[in-house]
Amino acid sequence: MKKLKWFIFAGSTLTILMAFVSTELVPRGEYVLEYPKNFGNRFSIPSDNPMQKEVVYLGKMLFYEPLLSANNQISCASCHQQTLAFTDGKTLSVGVSGKTTKRNSMSLANLLWVRQLFWDGRSSSLEEQAMGPLTHPDEMAQSLAVSCQKLEKTKLYPALFLEVFHTKKITPELITKSIAQFERTLISANAKYDQYLAGIISLNHQESNGLKLFSSLPQPENGVRGAGCVQCHGGAKTYIELFHNNGLPIDERDLGRFEITQNTIDKARFRVPTLRNIALTAPYMHDGRFKTLENVLDHYNEHIENVPNLSPFLKNNSNEKNGKSLALTIQEKQDIIAFLHILTDSSFIQNLAFANPHKTPNP
Repeated sequence: MKKLKWFIFAGSTLTILMAFVSTELVPRGEYVLEYPKNFGNRFSIPSDNPMQKEVVYLGKMLFYEPLLSANNQISCASCHQQTLAFTDGKTLSVGVSGKTTKRNSMSLANLLWVRQLFWDGRSSSLEEQAMGPLTHPDEMAQSLAVSCQKLEKTKLYPALFLEVFHTKKITPELITKSIAQFERTLISANAKYDQYLAGIISLNHQESNGLKLFSSLPQPENGVRGAGCVQCHGGAKTYIELFHNNGLPIDERDLGRFEITQNTIDKARFRVPTLRNIALTAPYMHDGRFKTLENVLDHYNEHIENVPNLSPFLKNNSNEKNGKSLALTIQEKQDIIAFLHILTDSSFIQNLAFANPHKTPNP
């Protein structure tokens, strides 16, 4: 595992009471982020928000804090639940207004490497990203100024902010910096697939064939069968930071990346998500239209529409000569799904370092 110059706190546990906090037990010092070498180090951490154990600690408290919502009932974790790899299992999330949000909740796994956040890539940092759901009227629906006031009225947070930032004055900037630091620690890199890549285990026949199909482009003229998934979901992190139109019917109510750039080439393009823990993060697509992995494969296999701006990776792909569709067999689709299941990282969804500190010991 490669290390930055920060290390993970693994000291005494602490049950946080809302009326009291012992600053002697707040972790201090630099934080080491550990990740596999094959994940690469193409990421940046803002110079004004270097990783510190105490800031990560506070960020986790705030990530799970319902006082940041207008009705004191919803936290960041409401739409990003650890057991679901930090998604919420809903087609579209529901905030304090009771209305559904515009898009499906994305997994927060491995955001350290993501440079363009949200389905449309509108934020370039986790600090900026955090402001969106905190203040959106259909999500947490509360201004950061009000959030600061509410936190300052508690006995817990002024003491924590004093310990972490050496000030009892709680500001929007300090809130978003803290949450961003916690989110950078959400690294998922211990799935069966990682153990296979490290040479620790072998895959069974179905998983191995699924990986082969996932990684191969169909070449019927050469007798090579494949699904070509790797073109968008390649590499150890299982995504490439691109925006693609993946052949869904275009919905004029949500044109994806185009709404940010106003460039016609971006019409109905959305960010390629990671496939890490994909078996846990249903439903799928930006609008949550597909309930199962089988539905997703059926789309790519049989139902891609030749819409404007269709990803070039999805054009003219077939396992049959002059075929009009990908033409995977039922067994091949089952094999690919078997491979996708080995991307589940059980240690990630059970790690107490990421769990709700208001209900569990806070490592």
